[in-house]
Amino acid sequence: MTLARLNNLTASLRTSNLDAVILNPGPTLTYLTGLRFHLMERPVVLFVAPGRDPVLVLPELELPKMDLFPYKVQAVAFGENPSEWGDAFRKAAQLLGLDGKRIGVEPRQLRLLEFGHVKTGAPEAEFPDASEVLSMLRLKKDKAEVDLMRRAVKIAQDALEATIPLIKMGMTERELSSELVMQLLKNGSDSEFPFAPIVSGGPNAANPHASPSERRLQAGDLLVVDWGAAYEGYISDLTRTFAVGEVDDECQKIHKIVQESNAAGRAAGGPGVPCADVDKAAREVIERSGYGKYFTHRTGHGIGMEGHEDPYMRGDNMQLLEPGMAYTVEPGIYLTGRNGVRIEDNVVITETGAECLSDMPREIRVVG
Repeated sequence: MTLARLNNLTASLRTSNLDAVILNPGPTLTYLTGLRFHLMERPVVLFVAPGRDPVLVLPELELPKMDLFPYKVQAVAFGENPSEWGDAFRKAAQLLGLDGKRIGVEPRQLRLLEFGHVKTGAPEAEFPDASEVLSMLRLKKDKAEVDLMRRAVKIAQDALEATIPLIKMGMTERELSSELVMQLLKNGSDSEFPFAPIVSGGPNAANPHASPSERRLQAGDLLVVDWGAAYEGYISDLTRTFAVGEVDDECQKIHKIVQESNAAGRAAGGPGVPCADVDKAAREVIERSGYGKYFTHRTGHGIGMEGHEDPYMRGDNMQLLEPGMAYTVEPGIYLTGRNGVRIEDNVVITETGAECLSDMPREIRVVG
């Protein structure tokens, strides 16, 4: 499978304006090799060029991993003295004849550390953005990938269901987050989560990207829990909003509106549908209800090996959905200083429509 992925990349490079790409530890490198390398102070870089065996620059301590590669890769190893690392990168660039060529990079992943060493090894090269080539590589998930994502969804849902009985009035957001983290691990999540759980109540729930705080849960709070699991490198990303004790009529109302918006967004997806239409379907429900200005972000984002990747469900994105594309549908209403609601599910496009991988109840549930 990983050899097929490498062949897909090199085929794309042949039709692009790139002579090669470089990858440091992260999702794309794992996708291409099946191996995980640490993102650390010692640089690890894979050079891929059409018609040549890839070249991996790595520290000597990582050499045992070379036996695990699913295809032939040339290793260029360096020791602990940083003054000698430039020689390894020069050798890698020479093996592939890359100086003066166009070497594509991942701007969101490549650090200045690795870039500086590659630049030393190929000082006359250009380094254009390779995001389009690399995102297309991972854009459509195969059945095995979808199955891993489905497993990550189940782990996440089971973990939160196990956590709900532990929610008590007066506990802090941070305490609740720690309970959820333990349940995620107990239910089988990889130890490297896609993101730290967001647990936010009352006024904090009006901040879409709040961090768990020492604020204690109070009666009348809406409680937003945005969490996910990882399974063999593939992730889930879900949100449910609960009522802490009795909540007022407006809280009940906005929860119902977001629930309807989420359903509309999930129903809108399908092969050949522009991403913008998913956003519009969810957004229209909230706008029609008079809360449009309180829905302050896009409707969703792609998921797979990363929490945020292509495709993006936003109103100006006319990219057409295709089978294998996976994304979130997560509308929200945020009343600053008061309360907030978000409901999020994970969807994958099929040959005939859209399958929702998550099925945890979306209705408002009273906790505490």
